[in-house]
Amino acid sequence: MGTRAGGRRTGPKCIAIVGPFASGKTTLLEAILARTGAIPRQSPVSSGNTVSDHSPEARAHAMSVEATFATTDFMGEQITFVDCPGSIEFAFEAEPVLAACDLAVVVAEADEKKIPALQLIMRKLDDLAIPRILFLNKVDKAVAGVRETLKMLQPASTAPLLLRQIPVRKDGIVIGSIDLALERAYIYREYAESQVAEIPNDDKARELEARFSMLETLADHDDHLMEQLLEEIEPPKDAIFDDLSADLRAGAVTPVLIGTAEKGNGVLRLLKAIRHDAPDVEATRKRLGAPDGQTVVQVMKTIHTAHGGKLSVSRVLSGQLADAAELFLSNGDTAKVSGIYRMLGKDQSKLTSAKAGDTVALGKLDNVKTGQTLSSAKGGIRPLVTLEPPQPVFAFALRPKERKDEVKMSAAIQRLAEEDPSLSLRHNQDSAETVLSGHGEMHLRVVRERLEGKNQIPIEGHAPAVPYRETIRKSAQQRGRHKKQSGGHGQFGDVMIEIKPLPRGSGFQFSDTITGGVIPKTYIQSVETGIRDYLKTGPLGFPVVDVAVNLSDGSYHAVDSSDMAFQMAAKLAMKEGMAACSPVLLEPVMKVEIVTPSDATSKIIALIPQRRGQILGYDARPDWPGWDVVEATMPQAEIGDLIIELRSATAGVASYKAAFDHMAELTGRLADEAMNANGKAA
Repeated sequence: MGTRAGGRRTGPKCIAIVGPFASGKTTLLEAILARTGAIPRQSPVSSGNTVSDHSPEARAHAMSVEATFATTDFMGEQITFVDCPGSIEFAFEAEPVLAACDLAVVVAEADEKKIPALQLIMRKLDDLAIPRILFLNKVDKAVAGVRETLKMLQPASTAPLLLRQIPVRKDGIVIGSIDLALERAYIYREYAESQVAEIPNDDKARELEARFSMLETLADHDDHLMEQLLEEIEPPKDAIFDDLSADLRAGAVTPVLIGTAEKGNGVLRLLKAIRHDAPDVEATRKRLGAPDGQTVVQVMKTIHTAHGGKLSVSRVLSGQLADAAELFLSNGDTAKVSGIYRMLGKDQSKLTSAKAGDTVALGKLDNVKTGQTLSSAKGGIRPLVTLEPPQPVFAFALRPKERKDEVKMSAAIQRLAEEDPSLSLRHNQDSAETVLSGHGEMHLRVVRERLEGKNQIPIEGHAPAVPYRETIRKSAQQRGRHKKQSGGHGQFGDVMIEIKPLPRGSGFQFSDTITGGVIPKTYIQSVETGIRDYLKTGPLGFPVVDVAVNLSDGSYHAVDSSDMAFQMAAKLAMKEGMAACSPVLLEPVMKVEIVTPSDATSKIIALIPQRRGQILGYDARPDWPGWDVVEATMPQAEIGDLIIELRSATAGVASYKAAFDHMAELTGRLADEAMNANGKAA
């Protein structure tokens, strides 16, 4: 099976720490840094002093809101850990990070409510082909047995969850663990290395049973081991470790280690498993398809620091990197490195160079974005990672409280979008609003807090305007006459128009049936221009759609008629004629596709009619056991805060996609409210 991974130095590693919200990821990183001597002591998350949650927003909300990098040394090897947020609202932070990592440590606990969130994370690791170890945290608080817990968690993982440790209990309290590969017991000591001990007599039968189950799973991928088990031959420990390492790297199994990060328990065994079994950068380079024989750098995150400027946290996949080195992007642009730094949360220490495997921050790569691939090859190489942010599900319109801050706000948002590519910013021409979109209410709350705190820009925000339209139900004829005499040339335009409704979605149609030259052709275009200008704001205060206007008659004056006079005549005719056409408000209706855990489907179906939605149907989500897809139509006005209710009903994991479907008439109280909000009376 080859040489055990622990028998050779494999270069610097990069390990992602992922898991559902509040599973203990930040606490685990803090315990790792304390155990490896990177920090003097382990601080609880509640203290606000952890290395990972160093931003004011993370501390204010007691949750990770961005990926945080921390490099440490363990047994002579360098490891960079990346603490990734657990909330689905900040999940995209992990996308560019995971691609360049060697392995993910998935932090989970015995909580059935968090299985859907765990499944989302595991599926992402599957998509990226990232090997993973599951760290079963908070075992001191678990009521169920470890093997029962694994049965509960198994639906979240496509690969078998392979138990490598079982707990040692005394008077019902977990006091240590038994390593099934080493056949050795470890008694926990709070914030210190566990004490090696003999396996207690009461646990020997449990250990043998659990160990045989582990070996059976490994034998599914090793015929020789299967023969040994059938013949009741004890396999050599080195062969077992080789199988564990090989199956982990191939994604055939997900080894499970246990512990309590809050007390530092189980951390050393986890570190040793990472050192022995995690793939190295060479395997990651091959997985990404990076070429050999040159320096290749993958950008994992962009950070704008208060004093050091822009930093591009990157993984060196191959080659060497020196300060002031010139690198090339895939579009042929060049980027010159100005500073190389080792990261420990918000702190950096300067380096003179970096080698393959290192995860470092590179200074002042102004034209480089998160997810891009840099190379020493002139002209660059093809991008190794494609970032596709999910469709935004929450938005607000924002503006600075003081107009003088508009340029400053625009620049600040641009920097925030560099740090978080999942943010979307657009200008709504109809409403003259700047609309910021993201992946949940908390996601955008953090953005606003950063604008107001880090960038010192007071912000006003509100729900974006709904793009209402109006149309007509009846036809009408109307004359419009614009005549003005004030010395010299006067103004004269005279038109007769016919206004008719069109089928929904037809837009605007203009025609003329002018005969005998009663209106010269040059002024017919002026009439259309005037009509189109009027349609920007109809009698109800919104743009008019699905209307046909025919110019049927009129008159002109050889001296006083002009382009402007006929535009004014057309607007007058439209203003008076539209009032007689029974104008009606239209609202956009969206087709919505909601993905939800199956046990919450009934709740989702119940809330859709409450938002004036119509259920089209629901079915099992393809290739996602335990999930459903609910399809519905829903007015856009009801979708603004839909995600808050969906997440509340599904322990934070539901999401949706929406696309415009059709316009529908809106009458009564809701129409009055829409017009009043727009400054128009019904």
